[in-house]
Amino acid sequence: MSTALTALPQGVTAGEWVIDAAHTEAAFSVRHMGVSRVRGSFNDVSGEITIGETIEESSVVAEIQAASVNTRNEGRDEHLRSADFFDTDQFPVWTFKSTSVRADGEDLEIDGDLTIHGVTQPVTLSAEFIGVTVNPYGTSALGMSATVEISRKDFGLTWNVALEAGGMMVSDKVKIELDVQLNPKA
Repeated sequence: MSTALTALPQGVTAGEWVIDAAHTEAAFSVRHMGVSRVRGSFNDVSGEITIGETIEESSVVAEIQAASVNTRNEGRDEHLRSADFFDTDQFPVWTFKSTSVRADGEDLEIDGDLTIHGVTQPVTLSAEFIGVTVNPYGTSALGMSATVEISRKDFGLTWNVALEAGGMMVSDKVKIELDVQLNPKA
């Protein structure tokens, strides 16, 4: 039994594309003390997407420099960089490598191996093709967004504090949101 291959969205061309770090955001949010949400992002993101002749022939490889975390609170950022959380001295780079890409209606599902804190787990990104355009310099630009929710404990990120009123300081579930601009590889 063969699976039908999915044509590329209109205007998208096959080839090598790179993440435009200046126009890309890798963000996360996690529940804090059960009542608020801490949000942050990473300032150093890179990667390449190979767009095949079909969606299924495409692939993604991306890296985040963990020490580039930014939650708009330097004390919290330093704690996140420490051995309590990311341990950026020992595990400086997080990676995502796709294992398959498939269409899900008008959206995409990107299966892959996510490595955080030296631990690799399979995840599925729910992705959306935003569009393709040509910038004022005549270069194509492609936009995509993706989300996934992970368990930080699955990646060995277990630091926490029990609260007197019950519950924990930091939730286990972390929502990751990506807004990515891609440019043709030079």
